[in-house]
Amino acid sequence: MASKLAGKIALVTGGSRGIGRAIAEALLEEGAQVTICGRSQESLDQAVQELSAKGEIAGKTCNMGRSEEVEALLGFVAERFGGLDILVNNAGVGHFAPIHQLSLEQWREVIDTNLSGVFYATRAAVPMMQKRGGGFILNIGSLAGKNPFAAGAAYNASKFGLNGMSEAMMMDLRYENIRVSQIMPGSVETEFRPGGSDEADWKLSTRQIAETAVHLITMPERNLASRIEMRPSRPPRK
Repeated sequence: MASKLAGKIALVTGGSRGIGRAIAEALLEEGAQVTICGRSQESLDQAVQELSAKGEIAGKTCNMGRSEEVEALLGFVAERFGGLDILVNNAGVGHFAPIHQLSLEQWREVIDTNLSGVFYATRAAVPMMQKRGGGFILNIGSLAGKNPFAAGAAYNASKFGLNGMSEAMMMDLRYENIRVSQIMPGSVETEFRPGGSDEADWKLSTRQIAETAVHLITMPERNLASRIEMRPSRPPRK
C-alpha cells in the first residue's frame, strides 16, 4: 500500500524532541521528506541521526522568535527539498512564575517563540505552498489556551493568542487551498514543564498526538477539523 504522504515535503519546528519529534517520525513513516529545527545543534544532530532510518530528514538550528532565522530556515527547506507542503508549528517554550516575578526577557521569549514564531513561519511558508497548489498548516497549541492557571500568564497569553491566530489563519488561507488546523493537548509525557513528571501512565503520549496529526493532514481535502482538543481520559482525581 502506498505511503499516504509520499512526495510531500514537511517542516516540523521544535522537532528534535517531545511532540515535534514524534510528529516528524510519523510523517517520515508515511513517506514525507521532513526538516526539523531546534535551538540545540547537538540535540538536532542526534534526532536527525536516529530518525534517518525512517526516511529522508534534514535539520537546521533556528530560534523561532527571530524572524531572520525563520526566513533562513524556510530558505533551507526550499533549497534542500524544493518546496513545502506541510508546516507543523510546534516549537514552544515556557516560563512559569507569578506575573510580577516574570522578567521582561522571560515574557518576550515566550511570546516571541510561541506566538510570533508561528506568524514568522506561516508568513514565509504560504508562498511556498501556493507554488505547489496548496498545503496544510498544523499548529500545536495547548489546553492552556482556554484554561488559565496561576503562574502561567506568559504561557497562557501565548496559547490564547495562538487560538485566535489559528482561526483567522484558517479563514485567510482556505481559498488558497491551504488547510489550517490546531491540536490542543492537555498533559503530555514530555520534559516541557520543570517540576512535572515526565513519565506518568495517565498522560497522553507524544505518539498519540503524532498519530492524530497525521490523521488530520491526510483527511480528504474537502474535510477540515479546525481544532482538536486532546486530554487524558483518566487523570488523577483531585
